[in-house]
Amino acid sequence: MSKVEVNLHSALKEHFGFNAFKGLQESVIESLLSGKNTFVIMPTGGGKSLCYQLPALMQEGTAIIVSPLIALMKNQVDAIRGISNEEGIAHVLNSSLNKTEIKRVKQDIVDGVTKLLYVAPESLTKEENVEFLRSVKISFMAIDEAHCISEWGHDFRPEYRNLRHIIQRIDENIPIIGLTATATPKVQEDILKNLGIHDAVTFKASFNRPNLYYEVRPKTKQVDSDIIRFVKQNEGKSGIVYCLSRKRVEELAQVLQVNGVKALPYHAGLDAKTRVKHQDMFLMEDVDVIVATIAFGMGIDKPDVRFVIHHDIPKSIESYYQETGRAGRDGGEGHCLAYYAYKDIEKLEKFMSGKPVAEQEIGHALLQEVVAFAESSISRRKFILHYFGEEFDNETGEGGDMDDNVRHPKKQTEAKDDVVILLKTVSKTKEKYKSKDLVSVLIGKTNALIKSHKTDEQPFFGHGKHKEDKYWMALLRQVLVAGYLKKDIETYGVLKITESGKAFIKSASSFMMTEDHIFSNEIEGNTVVAAKGGGAVTDEVLMRMLKDLRKANAKKIGVPPFVIFQDPSLEDMALKYPMTIAELSNVHGVGEGKAKKYGSDFVKLIAKYVEDNDIVRPDDMVVKSTGMNSALKLYIIQNVDRKLPLDDIATAKGMEMSDFIKEMEAIVFSGTKLNIDYWIDDILDEDQQEEIHDYFMESETDKIDLAIEEFDGDYDDEELRLYRIKFISEVAN
Repeated sequence: MSKVEVNLHSALKEHFGFNAFKGLQESVIESLLSGKNTFVIMPTGGGKSLCYQLPALMQEGTAIIVSPLIALMKNQVDAIRGISNEEGIAHVLNSSLNKTEIKRVKQDIVDGVTKLLYVAPESLTKEENVEFLRSVKISFMAIDEAHCISEWGHDFRPEYRNLRHIIQRIDENIPIIGLTATATPKVQEDILKNLGIHDAVTFKASFNRPNLYYEVRPKTKQVDSDIIRFVKQNEGKSGIVYCLSRKRVEELAQVLQVNGVKALPYHAGLDAKTRVKHQDMFLMEDVDVIVATIAFGMGIDKPDVRFVIHHDIPKSIESYYQETGRAGRDGGEGHCLAYYAYKDIEKLEKFMSGKPVAEQEIGHALLQEVVAFAESSISRRKFILHYFGEEFDNETGEGGDMDDNVRHPKKQTEAKDDVVILLKTVSKTKEKYKSKDLVSVLIGKTNALIKSHKTDEQPFFGHGKHKEDKYWMALLRQVLVAGYLKKDIETYGVLKITESGKAFIKSASSFMMTEDHIFSNEIEGNTVVAAKGGGAVTDEVLMRMLKDLRKANAKKIGVPPFVIFQDPSLEDMALKYPMTIAELSNVHGVGEGKAKKYGSDFVKLIAKYVEDNDIVRPDDMVVKSTGMNSALKLYIIQNVDRKLPLDDIATAKGMEMSDFIKEMEAIVFSGTKLNIDYWIDDILDEDQQEEIHDYFMESETDKIDLAIEEFDGDYDDEELRLYRIKFISEVAN
């Protein structure tokens, strides 16, 4: 070890009690101590603050630390005072101080006691502060949360723009260190330019957090029950749930409390005293869960947060990364679960409508990245790292299987020909379109922009008509991550071909495309049917076992599997783990009759599975569904028994026929017989009925759209659904 290293290590031990530095800390500190401008990109939890705290304690003079948040400053000042006998070793200089306090701060700096002075950028614009700082010895200037300088950063602060000018006024020769936890290549460039430190030595730690598990689930009407279930399964563990609005924070905190979870709300609308109290209770483990707006968590150094849930999807990947980064800082498990519905994105877009055009453009571009992240079915870790300008190495990269897309892979198909069409279209349109417009060109859909460039008159317009827009959007995202295209940030996301993209056009190799998630909010009856790819809510292993059991039992009695229980019912079982017939009858689409008739094998299997896998299933985990409106149910059964025309029954209840059929389906799917022969005989003759009966008997599924396809439009949706009611009623009930 050189003399410098020995000094550094003994200072680290003396001030902080650590024996070794973490990651890049040592190199960063050496750079700063040697008087060089330094730039540090280090993810949350990487130990950024030590990079300026230790050199400040080791040097003569006072270091100025610019930070955007008063709460953050207070935390750090308390921490530094905790390791020193001198109360004045660290101070805050901001609007919260009175005259006497300001006088004391200045005196401590003059006396050489204060090593770290935390200031908000606004305080630095005050003439008397600048004058004072010019008169004392400043060791260096640290700009924390440096991404606030860039309007492409997720937390832009205009006052950060003046920092360079202020530094020059105080002392243009002092070294500057800029630090940020999240910065895309574009933001990094902005920071260096705006601080005027192009010569800075840059240190960039990996953005990979191998211990974090990333998961996105479809956001449906059942989101609260799903969050309760998740939190209960992680009982006693610390977690944060983020919501966008204060109202939602309050409501969800209450719902959790009612369900026996120790939870508290946190948002900017609470008075300062309550906020501090709730934060401290979380740190001291008097509560397990904090439900918060993004006001919470900045500088909260709780190492054992075990899960971070996003009830609402954030506005940018940076925000998502920073908020999820509060999980598992100690290297232990960290589950990052986000709920996604496109409706939320539309809501966020509405919020932006009043802002200046340039700001709106940036906001939309950042939001589209969030959409891509949620809907993509490629590795979420790779997606995040690519976003921050880092490649994930499949061979050496840690945490490769730590996300839902990798654990539950979607189908892959060869798409090299379509990739060529896509890349050629970018080239032929002279690289002037963003994703959405490019997809319109591919599928042959015009808009004002496309017309103004006369692209719709070109021979290649609509070359991708053979596939729909969703397919092209999914492929486009995967081609971006593969590095064949890049988004030009300066022009808000216009697509450009990279060198490797040009090479791909010349000699295309295989390109395996992964099917995208489709997040639709189909609500059927009282349970949500998560659309394709949304099955993350259910226990996949149990689901497969239940399907096998259903198939075997169906074979024994000679009926199609769906006659016993439909897929949504199995999904609900794999979610709620019912272990008695009574519990099973509360599962979506089952009901008492069906539970008694077919249920015993299923509850036996589930009970064994729960025991074998040590599944924690508190009694209240079977979230009871309210069942359908029992008065309406009774009314329908009685009037069908009286053989009243179905359209009359529907009209009497003010219902459309399709909604009325839905109610009858709910009745028969849950095991009650409904004899609608009198109506069926009127609309279908004997041969037609026999033909449809045979189809359902031999089919693996009772899906109506597949039946329509099979019969090539001979029967309409209503006829097939009504016959299915007769079929289920006779064969299953």
